[in-house]
Amino acid sequence: MPLEPASRRNKSVATFDPQKARKRDAATDAEIVYAKRVRDWPMLRDAIKRKLDDQSEFVAWWRKTVTPQQGPGRGKKTRADHGVFSMEAAEKATQISHQQVSKWDRRLKEPDKYEAMLYGDAYARAMAETVTTTAAKWTGDPESYTPAQYIEAARAVMGEIDLDPASNEIAQRTVRALEYFDQKTNGLGQPWHGRVFLNPPYNYPLVAEFIRKLISEHDAKRVTTAVLLTNNNTDTRWWHEAASGAAAVCFTLGRINFYKADGQITQPTNGQTFFYFGADPIAFASLFDCFGLIMRTPDP
Repeated sequence: MPLEPASRRNKSVATFDPQKARKRDAATDAEIVYAKRVRDWPMLRDAIKRKLDDQSEFVAWWRKTVTPQQGPGRGKKTRADHGVFSMEAAEKATQISHQQVSKWDRRLKEPDKYEAMLYGDAYARAMAETVTTTAAKWTGDPESYTPAQYIEAARAVMGEIDLDPASNEIAQRTVRALEYFDQKTNGLGQPWHGRVFLNPPYNYPLVAEFIRKLISEHDAKRVTTAVLLTNNNTDTRWWHEAASGAAAVCFTLGRINFYKADGQITQPTNGQTFFYFGADPIAFASLFDCFGLIMRTPDP
């Protein structure tokens, strides 16, 4: 017989369906496995968040509605010890043992550690590669900066740089945008406008969020033209989203040697991609073909 929580005890308990929660947890497990296999990190992040939320709800429901087993030395039960369901009935109806619920409860008390376990080695390796690659920097990173020749090429194709939404004061010595946002002002939460140069932070999920923000602002015609610089992670969803929205793409021949504040040159382990968003891909091609291979997207 289906297990129905008693509404008289708690409103949230009354609306919680543990059987559906169990099915969602199983479906989420399958989604996590799939996301790891295809390296779809946005899908993986969303699935893990849902899993943690569902398990938290389930544990809270169990605490409020299931009568604990009586073990040696517990003494006489108090009124508060009485749940709506016996543990045996709850286990039979939900097909989840009290040992499993206890395991979830322990893991949820250390959410960072639990998340790391769910993400697994494949995700950790992918993020380590991204974060430790010296190319995985942005104009706002306090350690590495985009060389002037690439900035000047972007300025030439756009005519001016109105906005650098991922930057800082040191980077602006080269970029010289009319306006910029740093980590404190948070470009993701600000309106963008005009001609944009964007070299986002490459650590996930920020890189995807900045790229989606750029595409959204360009689609809304608030951003008129943009040059986006990323590393060439062609196997990622965010790279494909950028390529799909761009009018032209430049695959660099060789790697961009970013520089540090003290003048030292970095040695990245992979190449980069420039994406052009705008109405004049021919101008972009003429200015960027010295940096690598130009590919244009088909005209609509």
